[in-house]
Amino acid sequence: MQPKAETSQTIAKRDPERVMRLSRLGSFHQSRLSFMRILTRRMTRENWTFSRPVFEFDDKGVGHAVYCAQTPDRTYSLIAFGHDLPPQDRSDRVIATAWDSTFTMFDGVPDKADIERLRANIPLQEAGRVRETELSVSRANRSVRLWDHVVSRLAAGTQPDQHEVDKVGYLMRTTAVYGSGKLGAADREVIADRAECAAPFQIEMLSVFLTRTYVRDLVQHMAALKGGADAVTLDAEIARSMGIGNSTGLGMAPFLINHPKLFNNWIAAREEAIALVRNVEVATDAEIALFRDLLDRSLLSADIWYSEHPVQIAKLKHLRRDLSALAAHVAEANLQNARPWDRLYTWAEDTLGEDAQECLASLILEPYGRLVDHLADQMSDKDRQAFRIDGTMRVSDLRAVLERSYGWALNIDWSQKNQCARAWYVSAEKLEPRLGERFEEPIACYEQPLAPGRDAAGLYAALKDEDGNNTLAAFLLAHPEHRHSVRRAQIVAQAPYAEIRDNTIGSELMPIDMLRCKLSFFGATHFDPRSDRWVRICMFGNAPYPEELASAKGDDWSYPPATRSAT
Repeated sequence: MQPKAETSQTIAKRDPERVMRLSRLGSFHQSRLSFMRILTRRMTRENWTFSRPVFEFDDKGVGHAVYCAQTPDRTYSLIAFGHDLPPQDRSDRVIATAWDSTFTMFDGVPDKADIERLRANIPLQEAGRVRETELSVSRANRSVRLWDHVVSRLAAGTQPDQHEVDKVGYLMRTTAVYGSGKLGAADREVIADRAECAAPFQIEMLSVFLTRTYVRDLVQHMAALKGGADAVTLDAEIARSMGIGNSTGLGMAPFLINHPKLFNNWIAAREEAIALVRNVEVATDAEIALFRDLLDRSLLSADIWYSEHPVQIAKLKHLRRDLSALAAHVAEANLQNARPWDRLYTWAEDTLGEDAQECLASLILEPYGRLVDHLADQMSDKDRQAFRIDGTMRVSDLRAVLERSYGWALNIDWSQKNQCARAWYVSAEKLEPRLGERFEEPIACYEQPLAPGRDAAGLYAALKDEDGNNTLAAFLLAHPEHRHSVRRAQIVAQAPYAEIRDNTIGSELMPIDMLRCKLSFFGATHFDPRSDRWVRICMFGNAPYPEELASAKGDDWSYPPATRSAT
């Protein structure tokens, strides 16, 4: 008999005061509600078909290809351009002007004129021009050492060393995947009403999914040209273990602050899913078996997770120890008693660190797609009125909202230099967010409104002597500098997970916590910080390739297969 969690829910979603702390957000893991997995489930469910009508490259990887994804209603095409990039020009920085490969996701099937137009523009990225028929623009660089290793091995008739593959995890890494109107591409509104684009970032995820196939095909093509009759194709399991890398810096961090309602919807869906599963009264043998299997595979994933950054090395050491403790506890626990997942999560909350707690929170969702997968439909932001300020709201009501949702900020002494040591600004050269030292650089006059805690405290202080019965319209007429904070507070009053409840300009800020949070919702794994401000990750690692979707078993590809072993 199936559990009836949906009819007996008494365990509520976790308190935003607990969830929305940066250390916890920076410990999130991918889950069933991550955008990559939402996409692959849809592609499998709807029997999408794929083709490669064009693939023309020389032995240096120069040329172009077209990969088509046919949905029930339309076709999307990834157009890929390969380049012969001198080593000295290869850079993952946003200021780079050349890459090993450049891409666009085309709405439909391109003709020769489209390809020639795009050949002249896509390799230029920001310096090029695209139209509404282009839905995203991206670029990628080879992981040169692993690329050369794989090409040489395949050309010589042998497979690459799995240990070398695991140390990197990908043959190419993207340095940007731009959509939603960036560089002239189609605005989000153009595709928002399409069923396959309802969940966030689906076009961008499709671009990366097809890019991974292009990378596999290109490395095999170059190996075949190099090795001739001696060359072999890449072993399917090794190919599957490799995803697409991504280098992500500060440009992504402000997104979570600048899109409070959207961010709330992501977190709220995940928290609702966790609560639904914690309310499951009885777990079946099959559900328990699946959970145990995926827990074992999470231990393997942690073992092959590689990083050289001291902060991540320490986190990995703690995570591995905690997951081993969790596995030992699960081996002895009776998961057939009442509410097994709530009891297990409660034990973890009292025993394990945040990284392992959030790993477990993702794992317990795995057997319950029937309960939680529908929440993917609630993760976009379709409320176009959310940014309208309600001027009729009384001052006393806004004070109550600030005290309830920003109490953490009201308790900070914002006059202390360490509490406002940083300032966010936008670089004039690349129009990208940057984070500087407020008291060491002349940047305060360029500061962006990315310190909602400090600004909420300033708003609360400004309201101190106001009559509680006055309207906000009257207050803002005299104090328009607080409009953005009033707007945010009114959003948070309706969307409790909209705000990061931590200082985003303090000296202790780790921006990579914001990066990991967002990337976990993408579905990224194996976060590898290179500083406190940028991180490398892997996308679609272990995922099926297009031709494997129909035969793929289940939706657990984010976890390495049990046949793998840590090296």
